[in-house]
Amino acid sequence: MEIKRAVLKGFNSAAYTASIQLAGDYKSMLEEVKVAKNIPSVEMLAGRNLGVWFIDDHNTKDILVIAVYL
Repeated sequence: MEIKRAVLKGFNSAAYTASIQLAGDYKSMLEEVKVAKNIPSVEMLAGRNLGVWFIDDHNTKDILVIAVYL
């Protein structure tokens, strides 16, 4: 388990998922990443920095956005 930095590219408020780009990885994006429900949807603006928790390093479905910051 580890926490990485990412940038928010898009947010789906109905499904509460995000499209993110990991810091330093400019070629790929992760889609449909779960977002913690304690993060208000108004904070999920494209370009914001994120803290992303990789619960299982070998399963890309086990990723959770846990923080938003400037």
